[in-house]
This record gives sequence, structure tokens and C-alpha cells, in this order.
Amino acid sequence: MLELTMAAVAAADAGATAGMRMADAPSEPGAVLRVGRDGAVCRLATPDDWLFVSRVHLEFRCGPDGTWQLTWLRGSQPDPSAEVRLTVDGRTSAVAYGGTVPLPRGGSGEVVVQDRAEPRSVNVGFYHEA
Repeated sequence: MLELTMAAVAAADAGATAGMRMADAPSEPGAVLRVGRDGAVCRLATPDDWLFVSRVHLEFRCGPDGTWQLTWLRGSQPDPSAEVRLTVDGRTSAVAYGGTVPLPRGGSGEVVVQDRAEPRSVNVGFYHEA
């Protein structure tokens, strides 16, 4: 099972957990959890006016062996208005626009979507229950 916890954080709300949302999915091949502005297809939806987040921004997908991967889906613009970082075991790395990275089996971490224009972010914590 993959469990996600999301918080949308603006500079004025730094440290606040109001509006925190959660979603989970079994670690079965083809299972998908999405994060973005479009609540119709995303299990975790951000505020509609946060345009630095695409309608469907992040996709967590379970592969045939039960491991999960994270993809930063390309939006309608050639250059993103956000940065995406993945932190696992205290190490932070950038996720490439349109790139896919594996998540640790039985591990946890955080994905941060940072607005390039304003001090606000979408923080998605994950825990993969092995």
C-alpha cells in the first residue's frame, strides 16, 4: 500500500497543517494516485488558483513488481512554473520535468512542488507499506 499526505502551504501558512488531505492505494500493478488541480482525476487536488501546479501534475504508479514510481507529468507549457524535489533518507534530489523516479520499497519520504514565482508549495509525504 502507498499512503500519501498532502498539504498546500503558502508563506503566511508556513508550518500549518490545515487543509491536509490523504489518499492511499494498494500496491497492485497498475494502481495510480494523481496530484494536481483537477479534482475529477486527481485523488489529491490543490487549490484551483495555484497555476504553478498543472491540472495533473504528479503521478504515482505501481509497477508489475509492486514497486511505485513518481512521474512529474509535462504540462501544456514548454517550461514549468514549478520545481519538484524528492527527499528520501535525508537526501534531496530534483525531479526532471517529465521525468520518472522510483520510490523506495517499504520506505517513506516527501515530494515538494515549489512555485518559482511565490513562496508557496505543495508538500506530499509518502509511505510505502511493504
